[in-house]
Amino acid sequence: MKARRIIPFLLLSLAAGAEGLRKDGGEAFLEPLQKRDSVLVADQFRYGIELKDVAEGTPLALPEIQMEKDSPVEFVGPWQLDSVKVKKTGLLTIKATRLLTAWWGGTYELPDIPVLFNGDTLIFKAPAEPLEVKELPMDMETFQAHDIKDQVKFPYTFKEVAPWVLGALVLIGLIYLLIQWLLHRRRSAREQRDAEPAHIKALRKLDRYRGDKYWKADQQKLFYSGVTDALREYIVSRYGVAAMEMTTAEIFDGLKGSDIPPELYAEMKALFERADFVKFAKYTATDEENAQVLPQAIGFVTTTYQQEIAPQAGDDENKEV
Repeated sequence: MKARRIIPFLLLSLAAGAEGLRKDGGEAFLEPLQKRDSVLVADQFRYGIELKDVAEGTPLALPEIQMEKDSPVEFVGPWQLDSVKVKKTGLLTIKATRLLTAWWGGTYELPDIPVLFNGDTLIFKAPAEPLEVKELPMDMETFQAHDIKDQVKFPYTFKEVAPWVLGALVLIGLIYLLIQWLLHRRRSAREQRDAEPAHIKALRKLDRYRGDKYWKADQQKLFYSGVTDALREYIVSRYGVAAMEMTTAEIFDGLKGSDIPPELYAEMKALFERADFVKFAKYTATDEENAQVLPQAIGFVTTTYQQEIAPQAGDDENKEV
């Protein structure tokens, strides 16, 4: 891990004729604090030097740099000295900087930086490119600075739009597949229900009306309608009578001559007639009447279904013989 260390140093004014051998120290650096394309008035910079591979305890003296008199470029702070110890070598990398700014627009040459280092004077040349400072443009009619321009909007390129288009297409494809899967699942469930025997469908629908919660006066219409509708659908499938579009009288006229036992025929006819009174004549059935509805309906379905499969079983036995 790098350690941050400070070397004790003395600020000195170095004259051109300072003792020691004058050597080329390289080029000073100029770093803007505000990261942008151009330099404006009052922007600040770090102006300084960097020394590498310095042994700990090496004497170092930095000058009090002065700009020309009345120069709009001014140093606004003292020297700042940072040092980092290189882990592999144990030597130091030292960076010394001062803040400077310019109060007027123009192009300015920066001074060289002489440094007294280990008995020698190192001269760090100013950057080759002068400091160019721009002033805010002025409206020559009002002598006011132009307002900040709106952000330039460039047209979108295909490379920028392509990922979004591809993502949208993938999303649409996934939604389409999900919809198709749901439709297929619903279609399969419907086909499975349609393939069920008529008595299974009827018994499943009748099972919804178990309990006495539908026996209240305001629920009886729903109760009798649900039970008789389930029986109508079963009659359509079992006997071929178009019971869904028929009145009670028409349904039981169509069932005359069928294999329904007479007592079961009379019981179902009475149930349908009571349902008509409840649905259309505002009749309120008693709890005793309501309690009989579901057992009678289930008994009708199971009895007639068993009568249907009995001849089939007899035929199968005859074939085996």
